[in-house]
Amino acid sequence: MQGFSRSPGVDGPLSDAAREGRRKIWRWAGLIAVGGFLFGYDTGVVSGALLFFKQDFHLDRFQQGSVVSVLLLGAIAGALGVSRVSDRWGRRMTLGLEGVVFLVGTVVLVTAQGYAMMLVGRFVLGLAVGAASATVPVYLSEISPASIRGRVLTVNQLLLTAGILVAYGVNLAFSSSGNWRAMFAAGGIPALVLAIGSLRLPESPAWQLAHGQGDRARAMIASVAGESRADEVVERFESTRRSLQQEDDSQRGRSVLLSARVRPALAVGLTLAALQQFGGINTIIYYAPTIIQETGLSASNSIFYSVAIGAINLIMTIVAIRLVDRLGRRPLLLFSLAVMMVMLALLGLTFVAGLGSVLPVVFMVLYIAAFAAGLGPVFWVLIGEIFPANAHAAGSSASTAVNWTSNFVVSLFFLPVVGLIGQGETFWVFAVVCLLGLMFVLRYVPETRNRDFAEIDAELQARAGRRPVSRTSQ
Repeated sequence: MQGFSRSPGVDGPLSDAAREGRRKIWRWAGLIAVGGFLFGYDTGVVSGALLFFKQDFHLDRFQQGSVVSVLLLGAIAGALGVSRVSDRWGRRMTLGLEGVVFLVGTVVLVTAQGYAMMLVGRFVLGLAVGAASATVPVYLSEISPASIRGRVLTVNQLLLTAGILVAYGVNLAFSSSGNWRAMFAAGGIPALVLAIGSLRLPESPAWQLAHGQGDRARAMIASVAGESRADEVVERFESTRRSLQQEDDSQRGRSVLLSARVRPALAVGLTLAALQQFGGINTIIYYAPTIIQETGLSASNSIFYSVAIGAINLIMTIVAIRLVDRLGRRPLLLFSLAVMMVMLALLGLTFVAGLGSVLPVVFMVLYIAAFAAGLGPVFWVLIGEIFPANAHAAGSSASTAVNWTSNFVVSLFFLPVVGLIGQGETFWVFAVVCLLGLMFVLRYVPETRNRDFAEIDAELQARAGRRPVSRTSQ
C-alpha cells in the first residue's frame, strides 16, 4: 500500500484548500512537527549535558562519542522500520507511538547510573527520533496543497531548529549547577505533548483512501477544501490509484527504488542525505560547546555561545520558509553550499593559526546560517518531491536512513579524527565535501518549485542522461 500514499503529482489528494482549510493545515502541521522539535531537542541537548556527565562517569573520548552517536544507530533502525508501521496503522497512531518511545528513552536517561544505561537511553531516543524524521515529512506532504507545500514541509525543519535552540537554552539554565539529568528530563514535556496531541490530529486522507476509508477521507477533505469540492478530490485520487494499479505490481515499495525510472531520484535523495551530514553540520550542533571550549572559554560561556548559534539556526530557517516557494530549491542549495564551504575553510584556519576565541564563533554562526537557509530545510523538501508515487514512502525512508547513517559515522569519529589530524584540518575536510556537493547540485539536482511530478521527473531523467518517462506512465 506504500505506492498509494501520494498522487502522481508531488502533492497529496489536496491540490488546494480554502482559507479556513489552510489555517487548519497550518495548525495540524505545527502539532505534527512536534516530532521534529523532539528530533532537534534530543540531538542538541547532549552537547551541553556531555560537559558534565562525562565527568560523573569518567568517560574517555571514544565513550563520549559513542553516547552521542548511539542515538544515530537507533535512528537508522527507526527510520528503516517505521514505514511498515505507518502504512499498516496510519500516520496518526504512528506519531503517538513515537511520543511514547520518546518518553521511555527520556526516563532511562534521567535515571541512568552509568555508561551502559546512557547508551540504552540514547538508543531508545534514537528509535523515536529516526521514526519521527521519516514519518513527519510524509504526513506533512500528504495534507499539504501544492501552493503551500514547500512552506509546510519546512515547518518540520523550523521545529527541529527550535528544538535545538530550546535544548541549548535548557543547557544554559542548568549549566551553573551541572544538572545534566534535568537537561534530559525537560525533553519529556514535548514528548508528552506529541503522545497526547496526536489524538487530536486527523488521519492522512491519502492513507485513508488507500485503506478503504473513503467516507472518513472525504469528511476530512471537505473540512479543508469545502463540501463542494470533496467528491471531485476523492474521485481524482481514486482515479490515480486505479492507474497506478495498472503498473507492474511487483514494482512497489522498496523494490521499485532500483528500477531505471527511479534511480535518478534515488541518487539525488541519497547523495543529498549524505552531503547534509558529511558537510559537518552535526559536529557543530552536537559539539559546539566542546569546540568553543577548545578556544579557552569556560563551560558556561561555551554553552552561552552555543545558544547564539541555535538562535541563528532558527532565524535563518524562518528565512528559508519565506524563500523556498519564491526563489526555488536550487538557488538556496547552491548559495548554502558555497557559503558553508568558505566558512568551514576559514574556521579551520582559525584553529590551525590560533586566531583567538571570537573568530571561530563568528565563522560557526555564519556556517550555521548558510546551512539553515538552504541545505538544512531543502533536503527534507526535495525528498518529498522527487520520488514517484509508488516509491515515495520507500524513497523517503531510504534517504532518511542514509542521512542518519552518515550522521552516525561523522558523530562517532569526529573527536577521534580531531585528535589524529587536528581540529582545523578536520574542518577543511568538511569544506572539500561541500565543494563536491556544490558540483553535484549543479549537475544533477532539478528545480521543483511550482512543478508537478512529470516536469520534475523529466528534468531528473535529462540530468541523468536518460529519456524522460511519458506523462501517462506516471
